[in-house]
Parts: sequence; C-alpha cells; structure tokens
Amino acid sequence: MSHEKFNDQDFQSIIGNLLRYGVWIALSVALIGGLIFLLGNHQEMVHYDTFTENNRNILVVLRDVFEGIKDGQGESIIFLGILLLFLTPVLRILLSLISFLLEKDYLYVWITLIVVIIIGLSISFGFSH
Repeated sequence: MSHEKFNDQDFQSIIGNLLRYGVWIALSVALIGGLIFLLGNHQEMVHYDTFTENNRNILVVLRDVFEGIKDGQGESIIFLGILLLFLTPVLRILLSLISFLLEKDYLYVWITLIVVIIIGLSISFGFSH
C-alpha cells in the first residue's frame, strides 16, 4: 500500500476549486434568495427618498439573518449569499496558511498570519460598533 504525500499541487487544486465553487454557490444562494424575495414582494413599492441608518452590532445582524433564513425570508437568503461570497477568499487565505505550514515556508506563513490578523482585527472592530 503506497501512501503518497499531499503536495503543493494538490493544495493549489483544492484552493482553485474552493474559489470556483465558492463563488458559484454564493451566487446561487443569492439568486434563490432574490427569486424568493421577488415572488413575495413583487407588488411592494420601494421608496428611495428615505434612508435609515442602521448601526446594529454585526452579531445581532447575523442572528437576524439566520432567523430570517429559517423563516424563508428572501432578503436574509440574499445576505447569506453575500456572506458566502466574502468568506470564500478568507477560506482561501486559511488554506494557503496550512499549505505554507506543510511546505515549511515560514516567510509566507508569517505574511499570511499578518493578513489573517488584519482580517480578524477588521471583523472585531465591526463587532464593537
């Protein structure tokens, strides 16, 4: 029984597939949400003359989105699609970090860790609002 090592080419293939399928899945989810929204609200008038600023905490927004998904609300499903679209490159960065660790390419491990820290700080500042 031969055990082949997981190599860089395998990781590149996984990362490529993640980006490709992640975008398609995100767009499909947003499209389904858009169709649900249009079917349920096709006669509703949109008033573009009023705009309310929404400064809710991101955790509250995410909770409301997942509650809306359970209720089958189209706008919540659209938001999930957008969230998946944002998460796709973040997952790519995390997979790259694993790849660099396995290759023992420590310069790129540090660079990728800095990027992960910057993303983490950006998200945490969103939580504090």
